[in-house]
Amino acid sequence: MNYTQENAPIYEALLRMKKMRIVPFDVPGHKRGRGNKELTEFLGESCMEVDVNSMKPLDNLCHPVSVIKDAEELAAEAFGAANAFFMVGGTTSSVQAMIMYACKSGDKIILPRNVHRSAINSLILSDAVPVYVNPDTNETLGIPLGMSVAEVQKAIEENPDAKAVLVNNPTYYGICSDLRRITEIAHAHGMLVLVDEAHGTHFYFGDDFPPTAMECGADLASVSMHKSGGSLTQSSFLLMGSSINADYMRQVINLTQTTSASYLFLSSLDLSRKRLALQGKEIFHETVKMAEYARYEINEIGGYYAFSKELINKDSVFDFDRSKLSVHTLSVGLAGIEVYDLLRDEYDIQIEFGDIGNILAYISVGDRKRDIERLISALAEIKRVYGKSSTGMLSQEYINPVVAETPRKAFYSKKKSLPLEETAGYICSEFVMCYPPGIPILAPGELITEDIIRYIKYAKEKGCQMTGTEDIRIERLNVLLQ
Repeated sequence: MNYTQENAPIYEALLRMKKMRIVPFDVPGHKRGRGNKELTEFLGESCMEVDVNSMKPLDNLCHPVSVIKDAEELAAEAFGAANAFFMVGGTTSSVQAMIMYACKSGDKIILPRNVHRSAINSLILSDAVPVYVNPDTNETLGIPLGMSVAEVQKAIEENPDAKAVLVNNPTYYGICSDLRRITEIAHAHGMLVLVDEAHGTHFYFGDDFPPTAMECGADLASVSMHKSGGSLTQSSFLLMGSSINADYMRQVINLTQTTSASYLFLSSLDLSRKRLALQGKEIFHETVKMAEYARYEINEIGGYYAFSKELINKDSVFDFDRSKLSVHTLSVGLAGIEVYDLLRDEYDIQIEFGDIGNILAYISVGDRKRDIERLISALAEIKRVYGKSSTGMLSQEYINPVVAETPRKAFYSKKKSLPLEETAGYICSEFVMCYPPGIPILAPGELITEDIIRYIKYAKEKGCQMTGTEDIRIERLNVLLQ
């Protein structure tokens, strides 16, 4: 069948299946919702009727030959990729697949340390050896920036046997590296370029966004369609350039991917791709307009700093994603997480995250101007009612770690549990992070210092959602036996 971007093959196949009135003697056991009335009332019959198992007319994600294959080809065309795979384990699974494709046990990979935990988890799974390029930091905002081209080149020259370079572009805060130049340098040294593009779906469908991974010639990119692309949570795309063996990549993905892929996720990816391919430019033009309006009004309040393209230095901040509404809060005397909590608890406004010094409000076409106005008004009132002196507040979001052991070896080594206050000088064997954004404060194999302990305690006191440790209260850490 000849499909165009106006088609959604998986969605259309599900509609055909519904018309066939098939009697189900397969899984799932709720049998189109009849076996779980309360869940069906909650999610709706339309949803439950298409929560089905793989069958011949609907193809199979692990080995697609019909409608899923067709939908993936349309996605590749829409994103300018040689191939695209539907991912139902979130962009976490895409990042894992990229690294496991590029690196075998003992292989080096060059990457920034301010990566999402999924990348470091991938090092544990693959036994790849990280060569970290510590990012520059904006001292005023306390946030890590992008990868400096000079630092990447230095890491490549010092590690010519590295197999790949991974770039997270953009960062959670909207910071972009010089992806095109990094790709050129890596390719000149025979290395693959992997891009964690979780927060850059919209780059592919706008006129004034930073360049995309595929446009820059990267080999692989993981794209979170569920973030700015409109699909269901946990659905993602893995994009491939022409250098990638897509058949082998499918085998790598199937090492960890479910054999029971959700057709709710798959159809949401299919329909969201269609929508962006047909209307994406208009959608994200309006998104940027709303973000720019909000940024201007928030800066007019005073105290807050909603940052944007003025940060660009053409190196560690090569470009900036103007759709991101990142706001520095310390000058009003409040940690980002405190503003986050106030917005939710006192004003019924849920933003994406708050950390030590910043908040991020995710703006999309689903927002309305009155919603933006409500956020602006709430921030103004929070400053007036709750604002105070910023004296004594920590500002640093990122502390460059000392890597003493590989993540895999540290994770699986013999360990002991110590009170947090007694761990300085030991090597950590687990993760400690605020989630979101999910960038580790400590990862397995890193040296614990007094500064890091102080940061963890401060983040806990301010109310950051701490995760990653075996001890659910983050009062103890697992460390390597010395």
